[in-house]
Amino acid sequence: MSPTRQRSRTAGGAAFVETGEGEPLVLIHGVGMRLEAWTPQIAALSASNRVIAVDMPGHGESSKLPAGAPLEAFVAWLGRLLDDLKLDAANVAGHSMGALIAGGAAATLGPRIRRVALLNGVYRRSPEARAAVKQRAGEIAGGGVDFEGPLRRWFGDEAESDAAYQLTRGWLAGVDLGGYATAYSAFAGGDETYADAWPRVECPALFMTGDGDPNSTPAMAEAMAEAAPNGEAVIIRGHRHMVNLTAPDEVNRHLATWLRR
Repeated sequence: MSPTRQRSRTAGGAAFVETGEGEPLVLIHGVGMRLEAWTPQIAALSASNRVIAVDMPGHGESSKLPAGAPLEAFVAWLGRLLDDLKLDAANVAGHSMGALIAGGAAATLGPRIRRVALLNGVYRRSPEARAAVKQRAGEIAGGGVDFEGPLRRWFGDEAESDAAYQLTRGWLAGVDLGGYATAYSAFAGGDETYADAWPRVECPALFMTGDGDPNSTPAMAEAMAEAAPNGEAVIIRGHRHMVNLTAPDEVNRHLATWLRR
C-alpha cells in the first residue's frame, strides 16, 4: 500500500493534505477509498496548483456524517470545507461518489466553483442499474459487505496482480464500515439528485471515464458534457473505473488542460 500521508484537520473534522501553490484544486475520492487514491494527481498537479486532497466523511481520518445522510449532506460538507479553508473559490475534481459531490457543488455553490471535473461519475442510471446499486446499498447497511464485487467491476476479472488493484483492495479492507454504508447509500440514491442542473453550470466542466466502466459509462459522461454549456467528455480507452490509478499520465494530462481552460 502507498504510504499514509500525514493529515491536517479542519474545524469541522475533515482530514486533508495540502501541497503546491496556485489556484486551489480540491480532490474528493470515491466510496471505500481515501485521499491516497489521488497520489498520482497530487504529485503531478501540485506543480501548478495548490492541491488539497480530502478524506470523504467517514473515510480515512475524516469525521462521519449521520447514518443515512443523503448526497445533499455530503455537498453541504464540501461547502463547510471550503469555508474552513477560507477558499472563496476553488477548482473541484471528484471520482465516483466524489464526482457526485463535485457535481452537486457545481450545481449549488455558484461562482465558488471555478471549474469542475467528474471522473467516473454516474448520471441517470437505468432502472436495472439503479435497482442493483440500491440492493448493494441495502446489503452493506445490513452488514453484508462484499469487497470482491467492487474490485471485479472496477478492474475486471484478471487484474488481481496489478499494483492499482492491490492498493485499492487494501483501502477497501481498511474502511470504516459505518462510514462506507452511509456513503454508499448516498451514492446509490444520488445519480439524479443534481442531474437537471447541468444546463445551469457555466464553469468549465470535464467528464472523464474509462470505455470499459460498466457503471459510470461513456454514455453518461457524454450526456453530462452535452448538457453543460462548457462541458467536455473524455473517454480513456482500455480502462475501467479507477482511471486515476490505472491511466494516471493520461488522466493528469487532461486535468492539466482543464485547469487551464
